Amino acid sequence: MSAALLLNSEDWRQRARQRLPRFVFDFIDGGAETQACMARNTADLAALTLLPRYLRDVSRVDAGLTLFGQQWRTPIAAAPTGFNGLLRPGADLDIARAAAACGVPFIQSTASNVSLERIATEAGGLRWLQLYLMGGRPVAEQMLRRASAHGFSALVLTVDVPVGGLRECDLRNGMQMPFRPTFRTALDIAAHPRWAMRFAGHGQPGFANLADPNQLAPSPALQAALGNREMDRSVAWDTIEWLRERWDKPLLLKGVLHPADAARAVAAGVDGLIVSNHGGRQLDAAPSAIAALPAVLRAVDNAVPVLVDGGFRSGTDVAKALALGARAVLIGRPLLWGIAAAGESGAYEVMQMIARGLERTMTLLGARSLDELRSNDLGITYV
Repeated sequence: MSAALLLNSEDWRQRARQRLPRFVFDFIDGGAETQACMARNTADLAALTLLPRYLRDVSRVDAGLTLFGQQWRTPIAAAPTGFNGLLRPGADLDIARAAAACGVPFIQSTASNVSLERIATEAGGLRWLQLYLMGGRPVAEQMLRRASAHGFSALVLTVDVPVGGLRECDLRNGMQMPFRPTFRTALDIAAHPRWAMRFAGHGQPGFANLADPNQLAPSPALQAALGNREMDRSVAWDTIEWLRERWDKPLLLKGVLHPADAARAVAAGVDGLIVSNHGGRQLDAAPSAIAALPAVLRAVDNAVPVLVDGGFRSGTDVAKALALGARAVLIGRPLLWGIAAAGESGAYEVMQMIARGLERTMTLLGARSLDELRSNDLGITYV
């Protein structure tokens, strides 16, 4: 399939499948347990329909967004995804550069394989930091200091990983930290020489932000804990106050699904919420993000902006979330498929494909702005 025929996210997914060893593809593509939650994300989005309005002047359609005082060219952001260096060296930097070129935020994961400093100096653009709490609070404190000093403009605390989800594909593939290839994975790597050659001289990707660059490298045990998603299970609501004392920019919670948690988060003083089930990679019994969104929006009652991620593959999917009331949508797996297929240019093309799809859908709906898309003027229903 030529690049010209990569027309949708599934095309990019299949190209990524061809380019990556099976254990790598399964790591970025799979979900928890039976993968039912991951399937609900896409199925529930597909079940939504939008009712268009016609005979409107749609010669100009503006999908721009202002959030926390910053201008986004389109209401999508690069979701925080970890261990991207497994796709190719410097993959986080590739995604950050693509996001900057598209005029949207890059949300850097705690589990990034590229340092905060490199992202800031070599990619630029709008930068947010996603935070896991693990290995003691000093790890988080040094990341917050560095992120603030290097122009990261928002903090995203992920709350849905008190323990890692059961990712059966990864266990079958021996995908754990530290990674030790089996005979089967060695054969798989040998069958993908282009992927393997990219890592010549690089070695296994490490987690670049667990220690300050001026300090000793993080211990292998701490690296393994992050890779295996062994987080601090004692994290509770008082963490918000602790973070507020150390971070004076917007603070969002990611992983909120229950409306009572959404209301409590607003009362605790967060600046925004991200409705998410971790892409179906944590609790397999969790609802889809799009199904959980309306109740969270009602609980928040416009007090803070609500974003969403989980299963979004197209501009039409994004339009559905915005029509329900979300302010923006985070894109995860499709960007990783783009990186696997074509590096930075692949991530850029995937973002542009989704952005163009949103503008086309808005035009067909008769929505000339995001405000019109969110208005009650357009009906949204489940089929």
